[in-house]
Amino acid sequence: MKINVVKRVLNANDLVAQDNRKKFKQAQVLAVNFISSPGSGKTTLLEKTIQKLLPDEKSIALVGDLQTTRDAERLAPGALQATQINTGMSCHLYANQVADALKTLPLAKADYLFIENVGNMVCPGEFDLGENLKVVLLSIPEGDDKVAKYPTIFRAADLVLITKIDLMGALSFDLKRIQDDLAKLNANVPLIQLSSLKGDGMVPWIQWLKAQRRKGIGAQAKFVTEE
Repeated sequence: MKINVVKRVLNANDLVAQDNRKKFKQAQVLAVNFISSPGSGKTTLLEKTIQKLLPDEKSIALVGDLQTTRDAERLAPGALQATQINTGMSCHLYANQVADALKTLPLAKADYLFIENVGNMVCPGEFDLGENLKVVLLSIPEGDDKVAKYPTIFRAADLVLITKIDLMGALSFDLKRIQDDLAKLNANVPLIQLSSLKGDGMVPWIQWLKAQRRKGIGAQAKFVTEE
């Protein structure tokens, strides 16, 4: 019975996600879902990313948290619009929550929609929001065992970002272990090391992001003609 209930929830979510994806394609906006545990640096990365994309490319931020509007407030200065979704007790965003938020977002004026999911390495991997790409962040302080411990989300990742690399020397972290574990789950996924505070790795990250925008890569959503 529980399995049937879970399947019904996921199927209903996927139907809404498909509709979200159609809206993104129609607006020619690239939707990126950022997933990680709390404290990995999602908001800081998005602050820096949104600013670096300006003035040529504009972004909308959609932020999921249990409570407060603090992260949306941080992203608002550089974004066309920053909207907070408070989930209460839910550990992830649902497609219908994104759909509700889209009603007030100026998608047609944006190049990117950045979705900052609730801090969690488990549930967000199971729920499609209609995004084109999933970017998973793993910070140095979290340790090098997380890929093996949380395989579902890393298996679904389109890119893995190792964040807070400025702490690499101060903490024990085996990058090769991460690479080996990823090779077993998602052998072709790109991996970029960066520090949002220091700026290390931001150039390849922005280049990767812009390349996806040019190609229109992502779940069934090629909307830009190849040059």
